Amino acid sequence: MKFNAAISPRQPIASPVLAFLFLDGQIVVENESGIPRLPPNHPLVADAVYLGKLGDQPCIACRLHAADGLEEPWRLVDIRPLHSILPEELYALVGHASQILTWRENHRFCSKCGATTTPSESERAMVCKACGFMAFPRISPSMIVAVRKGQELLMARGPHFPAGLYSVVAGFLEPGETLEQCVAREVREETGIEIKNIHYAASQPWPFPHSIMIGFTADYAGGEIKIDPDEIEDAGWYTPETMPDIPSHSTIARWLIDGFLATSQQASRATKSGSANR
Repeated sequence: MKFNAAISPRQPIASPVLAFLFLDGQIVVENESGIPRLPPNHPLVADAVYLGKLGDQPCIACRLHAADGLEEPWRLVDIRPLHSILPEELYALVGHASQILTWRENHRFCSKCGATTTPSESERAMVCKACGFMAFPRISPSMIVAVRKGQELLMARGPHFPAGLYSVVAGFLEPGETLEQCVAREVREETGIEIKNIHYAASQPWPFPHSIMIGFTADYAGGEIKIDPDEIEDAGWYTPETMPDIPSHSTIARWLIDGFLATSQQASRATKSGSANR
């Protein structure tokens, strides 16, 4: 189904709706399906932020302040594991809803003059009626890169990672940088490594709270690993056989790592095939 974003419904919202209700990093779902849905005629329908329609189904978002009154078959679950349960377009909407709510909450006052803002009636923006300044949803570009040296991959561990987990290097874009310059700078700052042959691979919305992860691949160009202890705890080169714990399949970091593993496996098969034909 296709999602069509809209600022307001053309007619009053009727149940059932897809309702994205958030509380402390969790979302309300219906037990049987895992789908974010409200019971008919739920009072929150009237107070929520309208997002648009997924197919013919209206979509709304709301922030809960407590779980009071939440009864079976509805319950709170963590957002990230839903990636393996919900259809891709529905999981993307979960992130969209969370990001829109966070943006609205963070822009209740004008950053230019301090006056109260109100939602625009014609576009996704918060408008200051005092000075006219408009604040649009914030998106923070973040680079993530798989750096390869032969059959080894550069992996690093951040201080906030779960025990034993490593990932590829990532960081945020600075003003005035190209995406490629950001990739090279982040790798240099965090690990001391120089890279070359930087190529775009994929992207993934990352609404935690308002980023987009832009993935690249690159080759080792020089240098020895020297970590920035303010950014990471450890870094090293890993082969497919020595891989540490890595991120889940729902992340772009894992997509990049799996790409490296697949390429390494193909190279290994080609080498074995060549040796057998001699």
